[in-house]
Amino acid sequence: MNARDAALSALVDCRVKDAWSDAVLKKHQASLEPRDAALCSALCYGVLQNRALLDYYIDLFLTGKKKLPPMLRDILRLAVYQLVFLDRVPDSAAVNEAVNQAKTRLGRREANLCNGVLRTMLRSREKLTPPADYAIRYSHPPELVDLMKESVGKRLGAILAADNTAPALCAQWNPLKGPEEALLAAWRREGVTAAPHPWLPHGWLLRGTGDPEKLPSFQTGLFQIQDAAARLSVLTLELRPGDRVLDLCAAPGGKSMAAAAYMENRGEILSCDLHEKKLPRIEAAAKRLGVTVVTALQNDAAAPRPEWTRCFDAVIADVPCSGLGVIRKKPDIRYKSLESMEALPALQARILSQAGAYVKPGGQLLYSTCTILRRENEDVVRAFLASRPEFRPEALSLPGPLSEQAPGMITLYQGVNDCDGFFLCRMRKEGIAP
Repeated sequence: MNARDAALSALVDCRVKDAWSDAVLKKHQASLEPRDAALCSALCYGVLQNRALLDYYIDLFLTGKKKLPPMLRDILRLAVYQLVFLDRVPDSAAVNEAVNQAKTRLGRREANLCNGVLRTMLRSREKLTPPADYAIRYSHPPELVDLMKESVGKRLGAILAADNTAPALCAQWNPLKGPEEALLAAWRREGVTAAPHPWLPHGWLLRGTGDPEKLPSFQTGLFQIQDAAARLSVLTLELRPGDRVLDLCAAPGGKSMAAAAYMENRGEILSCDLHEKKLPRIEAAAKRLGVTVVTALQNDAAAPRPEWTRCFDAVIADVPCSGLGVIRKKPDIRYKSLESMEALPALQARILSQAGAYVKPGGQLLYSTCTILRRENEDVVRAFLASRPEFRPEALSLPGPLSEQAPGMITLYQGVNDCDGFFLCRMRKEGIAP
């Protein structure tokens, strides 16, 4: 199986099984060489990111408005993506591979149709222009575009465009494993190019890594992969060595590990998740990074734990959400049912309510999501504050360009803030810690 065949099989699985692309890609890439695996990923994600626009182009060259078999449309999407978006792929390779796929998987008639559409498109490719309609131009379902616009307003175009880009890999220095210069020296030896993040202290944007988890510097725990927005949320807590911290929805453990670093690996962190099968990922991250203060624990964040009442200096509630701030990393999020998102604010409110009970007097509560919808962000927080007068938003200490924000809370936007779409709010519980 070559890269294009693997990408086609992954796309078919996504469509037929409603599977997540990252999971099916791992399966279909298993037998590929690294270079082919990278091409397979680029093709699969590229099609998912641009599906509506690719269909728009395909339909321009379908004579008689034929209804295409689903697999033939998958094959054409792959080919058209290469012809329109990838400069380094020869036209002949894209067309010939698509025709062979159609012939092998469907038949000669479908192969002839595939060849005709692609050859006609090649002759008119210079005239192809994206339509003004955001839903087609940026390949987001129309109802999703409308929902996002309600929350982001004039930022919509920049956000939708960013969703179709590949974000830089963001790495965070791990101070528990030595000085930052040692990390930079390791990257130089490994051929990794690292540039400082535009606003996050000790954050680095990497190029030339390949699979970062295969780097010796990663395996020895010199850094962790974590988006700047997620790291910022923990940074705003201003944790101290010796604090007792509860991370309610922790897997895979990035925020718990960041908290441990800021606490100088002194104190206690309970790192919880609803699914017990995810706990080994937290434990593995702690072992790799040299973190000894984290205990992984199965727990339902929406259910009460009376024994935790008023026990923690800081509670992190990074709640389940619609994920609309990370579409550029998980492109198939855009195709998930909007109905499945409607119950999220109620769940988020329950988790936040439980989280508030666990904060000591004088302690901190962090609420965060990786979405940009107000109904999951500001609306949930404001309802909580209205019912819990002992909490108040606390001014955030934010770096550089982020400093002009509403007190206590901030929404970050992909395509605008050099990070994932993300919301965070820090609140303080009244009283003096015992």
